[in-house]
Amino acid sequence: MLKTIRNIPWKIVGYACLGLVAVVGVGMLMGLVNKKDATQVCSSMKVMVEGKETFIDQHDISTLIKSQFGRVVGRPLKDIPVERIEKALSQLPYVASAEIFMDMDGVLQVAVEQREVVLRVINRHGQEYYIDTKGAKIPVTLKYVPHVLVANGNIAEGYKKALDTIQTQVVKDLVSIVDYVKNDELWGNQIVQLYVNEQRDIEIVPRVGTQQLVLGNAENLEGKLSRIEVFYKNILPRVGTDAYERINVKYADQIICERKGTWRLDSLQTKMN
Repeated sequence: MLKTIRNIPWKIVGYACLGLVAVVGVGMLMGLVNKKDATQVCSSMKVMVEGKETFIDQHDISTLIKSQFGRVVGRPLKDIPVERIEKALSQLPYVASAEIFMDMDGVLQVAVEQREVVLRVINRHGQEYYIDTKGAKIPVTLKYVPHVLVANGNIAEGYKKALDTIQTQVVKDLVSIVDYVKNDELWGNQIVQLYVNEQRDIEIVPRVGTQQLVLGNAENLEGKLSRIEVFYKNILPRVGTDAYERINVKYADQIICERKGTWRLDSLQTKMN
């Protein structure tokens, strides 16, 4: 009997007992916390709106919560439909995500992340909408006008409802161009607008210069923009700023220059490193 008792791994048994006590203790503590949370009353509400845009503000969020779900201050947490409020906020066209929780002081924390837009589109019928970083369509509002590139001209794609995805290749190409140039020091400053002409070719409206700069589509943007740089650095100083009306780089390894007042085209075959 004594031998049997001596052979028992008491250290392991001790650890097991300590582990069991710890699990029971944690369970009891969680039960107390959940009970406290269920009975805790909301003392105030704090709204935080994050993101670089200002489509919505704290007042908009507070007003929506109050109008759809009633006053939350003074109500127990168990009576506040947190998940329903989060869902309602997430369905707003300008909201990327929403999270709600109550802190230890009874403050209902409402954290909202706004969507970031990259392009404003004005289609051929005058209908306007924004495109965000995820390719979703965002409605235009008079409350806030973000500083983003504008694309107009022969754009057929319109706007039906918020958060629709892009459907046409032209608008996809416009977004690709914006994504490419937004972090480029030269082109991010030089491009003030994008235009889709009657041939559905995309043109750059430059900040400096009066020439129409035709890209065509978003394929091989690096090569096309490099050829425009060649025109600015090597051709324009020789011929003068008024010599050419239209510069076309849509074709591989070519810079096609159309002279003002004539139908003459000067095509330069280039070999780019």
